[in-house]
Amino acid sequence: MSVAYILKRYPRYSETFVVNEILAHEAAGLNIEIFALRPPCETHFQNIISQVRSPVTYIHRPIQGRVSASLNSLAPTAASYFWAELQEASQVIPDFWSKLAVAQGEQASTVYQAAWLAREVQLKGITHLHAHFGTVATSVARLASHFTGIPYTFTAHAKDIFHESVEFADMQRKLEDAATVVTVSDYNLKYLQETYGVAAKHVKRIYNGLDLRQLKYSSPANRPPLIISVGRLIEKKGLSILIDACAILKQRNYQFQCQIVGTGELEPALREQIQDLELQSTVEIVGPRPQNEVFQLMQQAAVFAAPYVIGKDGNRDGLPTVLLEAMALGTPCVSTNVTGIPELVRDGDTGFIVPQYDAEKLAIALGRFLRDSTLRVDLALRARRLIESEFDIERNAGNLRGLFCTRSRRVAEEV
Repeated sequence: MSVAYILKRYPRYSETFVVNEILAHEAAGLNIEIFALRPPCETHFQNIISQVRSPVTYIHRPIQGRVSASLNSLAPTAASYFWAELQEASQVIPDFWSKLAVAQGEQASTVYQAAWLAREVQLKGITHLHAHFGTVATSVARLASHFTGIPYTFTAHAKDIFHESVEFADMQRKLEDAATVVTVSDYNLKYLQETYGVAAKHVKRIYNGLDLRQLKYSSPANRPPLIISVGRLIEKKGLSILIDACAILKQRNYQFQCQIVGTGELEPALREQIQDLELQSTVEIVGPRPQNEVFQLMQQAAVFAAPYVIGKDGNRDGLPTVLLEAMALGTPCVSTNVTGIPELVRDGDTGFIVPQYDAEKLAIALGRFLRDSTLRVDLALRARRLIESEFDIERNAGNLRGLFCTRSRRVAEEV
């Protein structure tokens, strides 16, 4: 079996869950090729990306050398490249022209990239397509699957399910046409089944996973009173509520420091909030850090703060990998009841859950971990056991490969 991973961008700083999954597949001997629709747009990347051996191909623009024979002597235009790509695809894909009708309503760029991808996977002998996020990457995978007859699956996460931009009919088509759909929490699974009915009958829940050999547990018993939060500085991370909670803790004479790791569009506003609340000596935005340094910072902290919220546009987190990492490393977590997070941070058992936008209750929960080392150790040990039993990447990626294999064998038998 040979699997093409279809991603909107690769690599991405915040999408370590994709890299973890690919590395686990590679370790199991699965042949993978990565196809990205866009080049990376970030300035910082996680160090584990260097461990990926799978080749990466970018299909965001035409390769002139490949289509030049199909172009006339006039200066090529976007239309001529598009037409040339369709003709190139038709030479290797049987009945290609009759299959184009399924692309009705799709963006021209999606059709172009799907035709390009279809030709490549046909020539390379790829047997399965898998996309992450039910947005444009899945749109391209769906069309390429239709053109070639190669089955496709995709993993639905959060923004691609809940954001106000999600089109019902588009998602319904993707759910219906996919061999199987994976989502990352029971909350997501229930939502998809209730929203899309029979179209979501093939959806399976497989949790994201971690390579636990790389994440050694460390007891939080004797850690300094440090609060840490890691993530993009955007609305759904709820970091303004964390800063307000830090102001409350300071008013109540807690001795502590807070480090916020990450960058994003809200950084100026958050820095202004820190200054307005006179927290400059207590709360620090330290910017992005490589993954190994983030892990070190986590294991220096008494508590991990994840006050996530549902944004005004419906955007929200699914099951953030950084929470898994903190719990695996032995750092107790405080989070909110957004999507599937309570499946991971189980209130009073593996961490604390507080209401969204409630700085007062967030401060109380953080304060409990800051002052009670016995509580930190108790909940951190339970959290690590949960990670080991439910979120091991070797086992969870194996479950995903099982879905790939089952569907690919079925298609081969039908052919």
